[in-house]
Amino acid sequence: MTATGNPRMLDQPVLLAAGGTGGHVFPAEALAAELLRRGHRVGLVTDTRGKGFGQNLPDLPLYRIPAGTPTGRSLGGKLMAAIDIARGVVAALALLGLTRPAAVVGFGGYPALPLLLAARLRRLPVLVHEQNAVLGRVNRLVAKRASRIATSFPATRFLPASAAATVTGNPVRPAILAAADVPYSEPGQAIRILVIGGSQGARVLSDVVPGALAALAPELRRRLRVAQQCRPEDLERVRAAYAAAGIEADVAGFFGDVAERLAATHLVVSRSGAGSTAEIAVIGRPSLLVPYAHATDDHQTANAQALAQAGGAVVIAQDRFTVERVAAAFTDLLSDPAALSRMASAARSVGRPLAAQALADLVERMIAEPAAVKPAAPAPQTTRRTPSVKRNAA
Repeated sequence: MTATGNPRMLDQPVLLAAGGTGGHVFPAEALAAELLRRGHRVGLVTDTRGKGFGQNLPDLPLYRIPAGTPTGRSLGGKLMAAIDIARGVVAALALLGLTRPAAVVGFGGYPALPLLLAARLRRLPVLVHEQNAVLGRVNRLVAKRASRIATSFPATRFLPASAAATVTGNPVRPAILAAADVPYSEPGQAIRILVIGGSQGARVLSDVVPGALAALAPELRRRLRVAQQCRPEDLERVRAAYAAAGIEADVAGFFGDVAERLAATHLVVSRSGAGSTAEIAVIGRPSLLVPYAHATDDHQTANAQALAQAGGAVVIAQDRFTVERVAAAFTDLLSDPAALSRMASAARSVGRPLAAQALADLVERMIAEPAAVKPAAPAPQTTRRTPSVKRNAA
């Protein structure tokens, strides 16, 4: 679907609200890029603390409004967060008057909440995108009043029965889409294993994976080529563990070429955040997933189980992720190349490489609906004196 048949789509911007982790920011930036490609105007909105949103799209206007996070705080902290959210709604109302958007899209997280609430007060079309297999807390707050909900998984917990939900998938980075063209090949003389656990690795992976690989049979261990991402404080001990076991390993605090490494690997060992599971599925690689035990509403377990149910992953809970258990899993997986190939195909079968296009289609359909054509209310006379709205020209 394109916007050429509806000039209103191109005249009024689409505001995208996100912040916090890369799990919210990456899909928002992917949608922004797709909307720009179709000729839309786009604005980005985050809170006054947010960093990183829009860095890959420096020419877009970036607006910052107040927001608060009430969870996990004392009663006084929750009250202050509520005040910040209320201030953010007032600022967001002013922003909507200034920009007069055609629609607002939220990607979860409390930085998106004030804009979503303000958009509903203005009766603007609102779409929320959920990256995980569990509807996040902010998305739950606005789900029943949203015009549309886009999900990444066919089964999403806490989704209201009455919600107008569409499965679009979770947009991934362009580098991942390029790497998805590389077909999976069974291990030959070398077996490549990629261990990743977020932007700086995960402590449990550093604690367990080197020992589990060292416990493999010598003929299997000699074939290993490991790349592991670690926290800076774990680098030297992980390198030493691999060297003592005679395992060839590339250990670093950050890999800037994760897409290429994913495409080249025979088995991924990873946490199961929304971005990681989406990228593994789009490229189509077998995986051993270790959900983060303290993730909100245990959403990482739900993400991992969705991939495992398709046949693309093995899941081990963190409290059962021991050297002995993981060594047994590695032995089973690495000793059966045909099974790895089947897992790769299964993972690819649930990947959604066209998620950004599907999400943009949904935004355009929502804008085009007759009920959504009502323009934003005129800006209040006090808009110019509202100090809470900060516009950054990144």
